[in-house]
Amino acid sequence: MLLLHLTDIDEAGWADGFARALAPRRVVQRGDDFDPAEVEYIFVWKPAADAFQGLTGLKAVLSLGAGVDALMAHPNLPDVPMVRFVDDDLSQRMSDYVVAHVTMHHRLYTRFRADQKARRWSQLYPPAASQTTVGIMGLGVLGQDALSRLKPLGFTLRGWSRTHKPIDGVTTFAGQDAFDAFLSGTDILVNLLPLTAQTEGILNYKTFSKLRRGKLEGGPVIVNAARGAHQKEADIVRALGDGTLGAASLDVFETEPLPDDSPLWSIENCYITPHIAAISSQTTGVAYFSRVIKDHEAGKPLVNVVDRERGY
Repeated sequence: MLLLHLTDIDEAGWADGFARALAPRRVVQRGDDFDPAEVEYIFVWKPAADAFQGLTGLKAVLSLGAGVDALMAHPNLPDVPMVRFVDDDLSQRMSDYVVAHVTMHHRLYTRFRADQKARRWSQLYPPAASQTTVGIMGLGVLGQDALSRLKPLGFTLRGWSRTHKPIDGVTTFAGQDAFDAFLSGTDILVNLLPLTAQTEGILNYKTFSKLRRGKLEGGPVIVNAARGAHQKEADIVRALGDGTLGAASLDVFETEPLPDDSPLWSIENCYITPHIAAISSQTTGVAYFSRVIKDHEAGKPLVNVVDRERGY
């Protein structure tokens, strides 16, 4: 039996999709009549405190999100494997966001938008892509996909991750000891890290001050499409105000929705999107997790299982 426990999501739509894909296996929602002990798999998004109560026969927790930091913090998370969502469609959507904002900043959009507003004709030529270095923090599935889509555009690319990951055409750095060296050559910093105790608050004033200066008009730029807890928003406000950062694109925030009184709303060189960089598609999600369940029932190992020690 598969149980769905989805908050702020069209649970009924997902249930219908799974029922068709997994027939004759039973698919249930929280309001249905079922014996919790018979639930073998639970598909979750923002599970309530009692989400796992009575699930004594559980074989795996299936996470709708690619990130599992909120799930890892659940007070009653059972000791069974957790499978995260890894999907080509999700990766494509995230890379679309990254490419759009990287190219926007590389072409000095902030400068030319201000010129347009002032009706000022001032010809300033952006650098060639090869003269602009994009640094991606996080070299998992999403980070590597974003790099593969930026590479044909001609950018100089570098990446930073917890452990060394060689990638063709990309200068890679690993571990805290190499973090400053990674930052010192980066003009546009893109965060796609998983959220862990080690990465929480990594987008802070100290980090911003170590980015390369003198290449992009106005200063270096950050793009955060990972988690709001990665960033210290007071530091972003300060850095945008004093020129430590030339601009920022933020899709995630410490508190969501972003409060009305946040100063980020009114900063002209801060670009805000409401956590829409990438979304888990119902069609591809049903296909992915249905295959996970069928393969597991056939004796195959689970894929994309979360390492609890690493937190992703």
